[in-house]
Amino acid sequence: MLLLLLLQVSASCLWLGRSEVVTSFESSCPQFFFRETPPNEALEPERPAWICQRYKNQYYFATLYDRNRRIPVYSAYLYQPAPGKRPKTWLVEPQLMGLTYPKTMEREWTLLNYFNVSLEKLSKSQAILQDYKNLTGLNRGHLNPSSHHPDPSSRTATFTLTNIVPQDEKLNGGAWNNYEQQMMMRRTQGCNTTYVVVGAVPGNNYIAKGRVNKPSYLWSSACCEIDTNHRKAWAVIAENDKNRVQLLTLGDLEDMLTQLYGRGRVSLFDSACPRA
Repeated sequence: MLLLLLLQVSASCLWLGRSEVVTSFESSCPQFFFRETPPNEALEPERPAWICQRYKNQYYFATLYDRNRRIPVYSAYLYQPAPGKRPKTWLVEPQLMGLTYPKTMEREWTLLNYFNVSLEKLSKSQAILQDYKNLTGLNRGHLNPSSHHPDPSSRTATFTLTNIVPQDEKLNGGAWNNYEQQMMMRRTQGCNTTYVVVGAVPGNNYIAKGRVNKPSYLWSSACCEIDTNHRKAWAVIAENDKNRVQLLTLGDLEDMLTQLYGRGRVSLFDSACPRA
């Protein structure tokens, strides 16, 4: 009996270690953070979910998700841009409903038809496609953009609603897009590895009858390793109702986020990443 119990506990631990919704990024998918150090707890919402974003049995990035507001707090990834087609399939995170569900992101249709999940149950755990229909002046805005990834699987993995916020359509297609596509390419010249953390500051407005928060600001930060002894950093922030992006030092962004979140001093990267 004791042996059976130990085997059950062991199997449970192994299973949990492979879960997509995890207890910490450090123990499950630390590779997406500079020196394996995620942002500190000053960004954590009231009901957080740590998601190692798994698609086709591989982790592609990490997302801290706000269960109450049904938006990501931030997504963290490695910048590896390459030409390729923009995916069309939208996915959701089954394990936000519970750890007995699949460990990899799935289409809503798949969960409804093959896993006996109701749309009501799915919608209680996260944003669904219906929440983003018939938007006026807003887009489904990626935190982690598909264009920053090198192959079809990694790009498709960014098309999960846990990586999406309601974003001003002019900003999404204008200044923010210019930052993602042009400024990032210029800034990362000479970088060996670039770690990126992109986030959204919750706002006072909601879409989908109060289900999904519309962020007040979007922000992005990068820490670039040039070689073993040299690295550089930069950041941007944008109000989510203006088509304008402000370039900042990493330290300036952390100062602003400390004020905006009001939960203590914000640290986005390990201290070895330059703040000035």
